[in-house]
Amino acid sequence: MNSAHHDKKAVVIGAGLGGLATACRLAHRGWSVTVLERASQPGGKMNRLKRDGFTFDTGPSLVTMPWVFESFFRDVGCELRDHIELMPVHPLARYYFEDTAPFDYSTQLPEWLDTVEEIEPNGAEHFLRFMTLGARLYELSRHTFFKQSPRENPSLKDWRALKYLPRRHGFSNYQRVINRFFRSPQLRQLFGRYATFVGSSPWRIPSTLSVIPYAEYAFGAWHIRGGLYRLIESIIHNLEQHRAEIHLNTSVGRILHESSRITGVETEAGAQYPADVVVMNGDAATTPGLLDGTRTALPQDRRSMSGLVFLLGLNRRLEHVPHHSVYFSSDYRREFDDLFRHRRFPEEPTVYVNLPGRTDPEMSPPGGETMFVMANAPANDGEAWDATAVETARDKVYRRLARFGFPEFEKQIIVSEVITPCHFAEQYGMPGGALYGAHSHGYRNAFLRPPNRNRRVSGLYHVGGSTHPGGGTPTVLLSSAITTNLIEEYHG
Repeated sequence: MNSAHHDKKAVVIGAGLGGLATACRLAHRGWSVTVLERASQPGGKMNRLKRDGFTFDTGPSLVTMPWVFESFFRDVGCELRDHIELMPVHPLARYYFEDTAPFDYSTQLPEWLDTVEEIEPNGAEHFLRFMTLGARLYELSRHTFFKQSPRENPSLKDWRALKYLPRRHGFSNYQRVINRFFRSPQLRQLFGRYATFVGSSPWRIPSTLSVIPYAEYAFGAWHIRGGLYRLIESIIHNLEQHRAEIHLNTSVGRILHESSRITGVETEAGAQYPADVVVMNGDAATTPGLLDGTRTALPQDRRSMSGLVFLLGLNRRLEHVPHHSVYFSSDYRREFDDLFRHRRFPEEPTVYVNLPGRTDPEMSPPGGETMFVMANAPANDGEAWDATAVETARDKVYRRLARFGFPEFEKQIIVSEVITPCHFAEQYGMPGGALYGAHSHGYRNAFLRPPNRNRRVSGLYHVGGSTHPGGGTPTVLLSSAITTNLIEEYHG
């Protein structure tokens, strides 16, 4: 461990994945680190619920780009394999569509190319060309977007990476590009869904986000044995070894600063923590309120989607349902109009079902099934999500599953919890429950997110899904690396 910075103090606001990873990286470099978390359990949206032998990951449900996780563990002086076990998920998902047969999106390339040939003529060629586009965008991102914020001064090496920018599809609309590569409505809908990985509409994000489906297919989808929360537990263990402090049930009231320089933070209870650096892991839109009391919430029309989640424990197994399955609405465009234009829960939602016990028996008791069911929802202010609203939405979700012949399960539910957008808003301080902060509609929103380093107040930094490079488990870890490097550069 580097001891050069022991006189340097960092306070991290929020114990989400980005905050904890940054705290861990700084502590390993010798910083004195304190993490302040408003909730009673660390992890932020990457959290866990245990009930009657069932283990639920309440947030992210898969891991992609495993090299990012390996890089994190190496950054803090250890190896991934000594802390967590990554288990491959096969198939990536089973997709169900209106009036056509379902199919598996297979991680085995020969198997998938056979499937895609059955879906549309020359489907294999179309898919490989689409992956080639994704590969070019990935190389561009790896040398630039994944390494630093566009708001920092690019180096000559960064400019040279622009050779990877595809001229033909580099500045277009994501769904339009999907439609150029694929003819079948099923493949257009399948790949359009990747926009929801950044809480956005496929008709409104830039084509460069084609890197998302490429990254998942190229590096696979993975489950962490025992649940994704094991990652949080391993980071906390590392922090404890570095004698970092984590204070739960501690809400921050103010970020303290003098002459445009950070001096520390003050909790709502009045306790003060002096600091050379403050790292904000909450929603970036709430930072001005902590700095000077300017409470300006992110406007509704700039917010990413929220979600409605049902956590269900069944006393039976659903043997023929895979780990991940998606049940599409019959009119995908109308669903996103409902979410972003009318700002209402869709009349016919696309439903995602995650059965982690299919890959990992530790997640369910013997003979039982741990079931995570999610539908997209708008991030609105003041929406009640009372019992009536929840039941109305639940009925739409269950009817959608029944429409595709999903096995009867309602009478076998022995554990049932619901997570609404209100819960995300209140628990994690996210306006309207927006899971990714601002949406990624348009190039500015996608690539000029709130900066990792605050230019106005020296010593103030951001990390997490609401800042660069955006939401998603691997990108939040990349955000942590970018933020840590900036702290070392300017305050090391």
